[in-house]
Amino acid sequence: MRPLTGIVLVAGTLCATAPALVPAGASDGGARSGAASPIYGVTIPQGYRAWQLVAPAQEAAPLDELRAVVGNATAIKAYQAGTLPFPDGTILVKLAWKHTQSPEFATASIPGAATTVQIMVKDSKRYAATGGWGFGRFIDGKPADQAQHETCWGCHQALVSDRDYVFSRYAP
Repeated sequence: MRPLTGIVLVAGTLCATAPALVPAGASDGGARSGAASPIYGVTIPQGYRAWQLVAPAQEAAPLDELRAVVGNATAIKAYQAGTLPFPDGTILVKLAWKHTQSPEFATASIPGAATTVQIMVKDSKRYAATGGWGFGRFIDGKPADQAQHETCWGCHQALVSDRDYVFSRYAP
C-alpha cells in the first residue's frame, strides 16, 4: 500500500480537522503544535498527510462528503495483522470534504471544500474511561467545541464496540 500524496484531505462526521495532541512517545513524528481538542487534549499529528490509506468512504446526504482515513505505522501494522484491540500509539486520522463535480470528467466526484479532520489516538491509560481512545475534531485547523467532542465516545461505544471502537475497516 502506498502513502497518499497530492490529495487535500479533511476528516468526517462524529469526531476531528487540523492540529491534534498526540501523547508523548507516539510514533510517526509526534505532534504538531496547535490547539488541542477539549476533553481529550488531542492535536493534529505531524506528518499525517504522508501516512498510508486505511480506507476511503463516500458519505450520503445530508453530509454528502468524500472521506479518507489514514493511519500511522502502528495502525497499519495492526490492521494488516488483524490485531484487536489496537495497540497503544495507534493514530487514525479521518479527512472529509464536500464532493463536487469534476470539471474534466463528467461522471466523477472530486474533493471540494474541506469540512473536518478527525483524530483517534490510542492510549489505554490516559483514555481508560473511553475505551483507550482520545478524540479530536477540527474545523479549519481549530478544535470543535466541547459539545461536539462529547458525542464521539458515545457513538463509537454504541456502534463498534466489537472492533475496539473503530469504524474504519482496512480496504483490500
